[in-house]
Amino acid sequence: MAEVVSPEPRGVSNSSVALERLRALLDAEGDRAEWQLPAERDLAGRIGVGRRAVRRALEVLEAEGRIWRHQGKGTFAGQRPPVQPHLIASLADRTSPLEVMEARLQIEPALARLAALKASPDSIAALRRIERKTAASMDSDGHELWDSAFHRHIAETAGNGLLLALFDCIDRIRQSPSWRRLREAARNRIRLRAYTSQHADIVAAIARHDGAAAEAAMRRHLLALHANLEAAMHGEPAPQDSVQDRTVRHGDSTEAADGLRL
Repeated sequence: MAEVVSPEPRGVSNSSVALERLRALLDAEGDRAEWQLPAERDLAGRIGVGRRAVRRALEVLEAEGRIWRHQGKGTFAGQRPPVQPHLIASLADRTSPLEVMEARLQIEPALARLAALKASPDSIAALRRIERKTAASMDSDGHELWDSAFHRHIAETAGNGLLLALFDCIDRIRQSPSWRRLREAARNRIRLRAYTSQHADIVAAIARHDGAAAEAAMRRHLLALHANLEAAMHGEPAPQDSVQDRTVRHGDSTEAADGLRL
């Protein structure tokens, strides 16, 4: 590979030169996924600046999302993977669907509250489109896809990278085929109509920037999911007068859910 060293321009700090040359190095590699950068000492020699300048330039590139660091392993090009696959598998083996629901109840109401405070008109419009897609899904796979997209868009709108990473970890664990079958067993037409109504309540609260209402609506939705999942795990029949059944709306927003036959 050709070196990217060039004469240092006069009047420019070493750190600025280091940043420019490291950008060129990353461009030459094409930001290849998981390409590991050389150690700081080797980078300094390669681009012809001091190690302190390299260290400062790397901090800028990390803040920009062009590199990420794994303590004890090194520095890598590209954005940090949300969660390592082996960690997901390990966590999935050590937890249960009800524990996942407990974690969701701790995280997602707070994400809904933050989303209500930070949502832009574009974010709200996108959330409404996803809500309609979820309600109109006519099969189990489509419902899983759009329901996950609905909750993730709220997590993204909340604008907290750490909470989003935690959400992604939980959502990846939920994708286990056996867990998906359990969620299917916990659904019926009445419950799906209730979920559609609950989604609409969440969107309405976020759209009017009412953080407390968005948090409460998300908690009600997750509690309904939790109760239905627990009943399915114990082989219990669908309750006839559950919380979510009493909140079913009979407007146009819920009619599409009638088409789901799970």
